[in-house]
Amino acid sequence: MSSFLEGLPLVAETAPQWGEVACAHLDEVLRDHAWCEFKAASAGLGMISRFPDQSFLVRPMIALAQEEMLHFRQVTDLLQERGVELGPPIADRYVRGLRRVCCTRINGLGEIGDHLVLNAFVEARSCERFRILGARLQDAGAKEEGLADFYQRLAEAEARHWESFRDLAHQVCDPDQVNRRIEEVAQMEATLLEQQPVEARMH
Repeated sequence: MSSFLEGLPLVAETAPQWGEVACAHLDEVLRDHAWCEFKAASAGLGMISRFPDQSFLVRPMIALAQEEMLHFRQVTDLLQERGVELGPPIADRYVRGLRRVCCTRINGLGEIGDHLVLNAFVEARSCERFRILGARLQDAGAKEEGLADFYQRLAEAEARHWESFRDLAHQVCDPDQVNRRIEEVAQMEATLLEQQPVEARMH
């Protein structure tokens, strides 16, 4: 298994050609990435409003949203430096499909547990993609060295985020059940990933 998956719950690797496509269309990737950060912040805040009786979520979700919005600002700054407009958000087929397979199963962890696991996998896949992109850009040489460093730093943040969602799931559900659910969702996520086209998007 690739080192890009190290420490992540993923069992399938991103298609090798994705890195080549992403580097060839960096402006498109940056646009999509910016909106991914915005949606991640919204998802964190959405967890608070969806589960208002779960006060243990409030502080970690606020912290997550603050960090994701910082990343949103950083990516939009990069777009501005490159003279590229942000443009409108595009529907995320991967996240929509993952939500469908993860949060509609009767034998899952329940609504809150499955939503935490869903977000854990979105963060984990983003981490893997950031690692791939960082490595690819590093190989490109000095021209994209700054962007390579940026993605390597963001990969570390996404690794923390997936662990945070897992740990929160452990708080509200039986940890053994959470771990089994993560293994189950990993297989479903791998199937979903195989069905996605290879294009200049983060997911």
